[in-house]
Parts: sequence; C-alpha cells; structure tokens
Amino acid sequence: MTTADVPALDDLDWDALGARLDDDGVAATPPLLSRDRCDEITAMFDDDARFRSTVQMERVSFGIGRYRYFADPLPPLVQELRERVYPHLARVANGWNTALGEPGRFPDTHADYVAECADAGQHKPTPLVLRYGPGGYNCLHQDVYGDLVFPLQFLVMLSRPDVDFTGGESVFVEQRPRQQSRPTVLRPEQGQAVIFPVRQRPRRGSRGYHRVQMRHGVSAVHSGERNVLGIIFHNAR
Repeated sequence: MTTADVPALDDLDWDALGARLDDDGVAATPPLLSRDRCDEITAMFDDDARFRSTVQMERVSFGIGRYRYFADPLPPLVQELRERVYPHLARVANGWNTALGEPGRFPDTHADYVAECADAGQHKPTPLVLRYGPGGYNCLHQDVYGDLVFPLQFLVMLSRPDVDFTGGESVFVEQRPRQQSRPTVLRPEQGQAVIFPVRQRPRRGSRGYHRVQMRHGVSAVHSGERNVLGIIFHNAR
C-alpha cells in the first residue's frame, strides 16, 4: 500500500471537517476517488470471493437492496481508506467522548483499535458495498456490531447521480431531546465522501453538551443503480 493511492486525503482540511461534524453532525469532503477507482470498487461487488457475507435487505425488513461485507484481507484501497481516515476521526471521537463525559480514549492508529476490537470478541471486518436498483431504499438505522463502537463512519459515493441513477439521497436524522427530529439530506457526487455519526453525538445547548441520537438511511432510487462504499471502523462479532 502506498499513500499515493488516495492522494486527495492529504489535501483535506480535517480541522474544518471536524468543526462541521461538531456543528452539524454530518460533513462532506471534496471528491476523493477518481471515476476509475470508483468503478474498480463497484466491479468487486460481483466477485463472491471478496466478501464474507451478503444481506438481502428485503428479507430482514431493512429496505430494498443488497449489501456485501468484505472479507479479510480487505482490498488495498479499502484498507488504505480505513487506516488513513481513522486517526483524523479518532481526534474528533475523543473530543466527543470528553464533551459527553465518556470514559476511555480511542487509540491513535486503526491497527491498535482493531486489536481492541479483537480483545472484545469483534473480529469480522465491516467495510461494505451497498447496491440499490429502481425502488431500492434503506430504512433509518444505526451500524452497531458489538460492545465496541467507533462513533463515526465514512461513505464514498461510487456511482454518478443523475447519470447512473436518480433519487437515492443520503438521509440523516438527528433525534433531539424534547424537540422534533432534524433531517439532513445530502447528494454526494461520485468519489465524494460523507462523514457522519454511527449512533450519537454531542450537541451544545444552553446548559452545555447533551447527547443526541442519529440514524441514517437512503431515500428511494427512482431509476438506475446506486453503489456506495461504506467504511465502518469497528469490527463485528
């Protein structure tokens, strides 16, 4: 693996992204992956040998579509994203723990965090590719796979909105205590990433920080095929 595989990561303003996450709970990056890179990951979806598990969403009432979890070893590009993005998000996550009064601290490297997951019995990799066809959607949910949960995740749009598919917006809902829920809808371009909470985040109020729950999903795809790479940093049981 070389850092040249995703050179755009070096140019990201992580301080600005962290501030956006603190303020809004969701942050979008500039495009990170080229069309060729996106097509490369999309083509992996049909290679059974690359995946440890496949979920037909209709069968478990999650929505309509299909997603597949990569097996170890992860594809080099996926592994690189997981390893290089993690330290920046760990700084945000540790700040969130402090704001919420949570004990513990996330380690500086993803390798060390994976070792902590293994000690907790969480060995299965969780990066995945999701595919939706016409009428496909994903119900609002949270990606929790065990006792250890890294509070942020990272998705990369692999398809071209309005070219490869229509509809299929990314939806994020913040459930605020004693208030109505606040939705955020994003439409990332091909190669663009979105960072968002797995299940909760701190929100500053008049009396300091309080905890708000977050869920995410995908609105209905009207036509075409929508493919997304999801990078989750904790492993599963």
